[in-house]
Amino acid sequence: MTTSQVAPPLNIVADENIPGLDQWFGDLGSITRVPGRTLTREQLMNADVLLVRSVTEVNEALVARTPVRFVGSCTIGTDHLDTDWLESQGVAWSAAPGCNANSVVEYVFCTLAALDIDWRGRSFGIVGCGNVGGSLQRKLRALGIDCKIYDPWKTDNPDSASLEAVLAQDVICQHAPLVKAGPHPSLHMLNATALERIRPGAVLISAGRGAVIDNRALLALRKREPRFTTVLDVWENEPDIDLNLLQAVDLGSPHIAGYSHDGKLTGTRMVREALDRALELPAAEPADASQAPQAPLSTELSGFAAIRDLLLAMYNPREDDARLRAAASEAENDGVPMKVAFDRLRKQYPKRLEFPHYQLAQAPNLDDATRQQLAILGLK
Repeated sequence: MTTSQVAPPLNIVADENIPGLDQWFGDLGSITRVPGRTLTREQLMNADVLLVRSVTEVNEALVARTPVRFVGSCTIGTDHLDTDWLESQGVAWSAAPGCNANSVVEYVFCTLAALDIDWRGRSFGIVGCGNVGGSLQRKLRALGIDCKIYDPWKTDNPDSASLEAVLAQDVICQHAPLVKAGPHPSLHMLNATALERIRPGAVLISAGRGAVIDNRALLALRKREPRFTTVLDVWENEPDIDLNLLQAVDLGSPHIAGYSHDGKLTGTRMVREALDRALELPAAEPADASQAPQAPLSTELSGFAAIRDLLLAMYNPREDDARLRAAASEAENDGVPMKVAFDRLRKQYPKRLEFPHYQLAQAPNLDDATRQQLAILGLK
């Protein structure tokens, strides 16, 4: 990683789980890697730049009376950043909105494949139509699939509908951010009353923020009448999640829907670009963005069976489900705190590449329509 000029040396403190730190920030000075969840103010006493992920609460208690001039979160959300306080102190900040949107969309389709649910011909409802929800909406439209979206900030969307109408669809995808105040709070937006509106046989996939769904209400409903399929990637009280709820859902994962390697690197790049603008540094030269295909994929199947198996060959959410349940068992039987096990899964997450890295080599039984659907999903 080089710049057109020599940038002034900076002291950078960064979450150890951020990929591409040396590639994107190594030219700027020293990088000190720390565990993001246990980051302390004392570790920032010589820092010019703080780079975090969503597990670090960045507020006055952490940053006050430190030399930090820039805070960058290499993730899409900002509910862990006290942006009002940062701005009041003249501390520049940035997140990476949309960096992992495609990764989450791929998670949705792979989850349905893992459940052996043919989404073609089914209706979708999207709660929250920001970068992720909007990307999913565009993908569904390209596939010719009907969808309705609920987002009080996007009422001009041609697919806008009431929350009740969205919850009446066959597949409901929750991608809303966590908003606790203002005209449209999302905290427990999907409460007991809302969850009762989901039809029998439907699918609920939550990959936004955990507390948008009232987890206690969901657990009570699942115990009483598990009439719809439930997939949770996000949970209330992460990383100390409710193990009873984990046992009650059909698929669970440790907040990794957006954890593709591509998405992570994009977030790192976006924060570097924001840092250059904020501190008026020479613009960094772009990294190699090539998407070279990996080992080719083949299938002898046809129709949805081919789509299902090809998607699961690229990413199988059941592997994440198995790892999370094994971690929960370890927490219950071996005395390992669940919050420790949950964070370990995220820290040691396997490298997951997005669909464009793969190439369909042989598929003699695929018709043109199925090939087109695979191409829209991103398979080369």
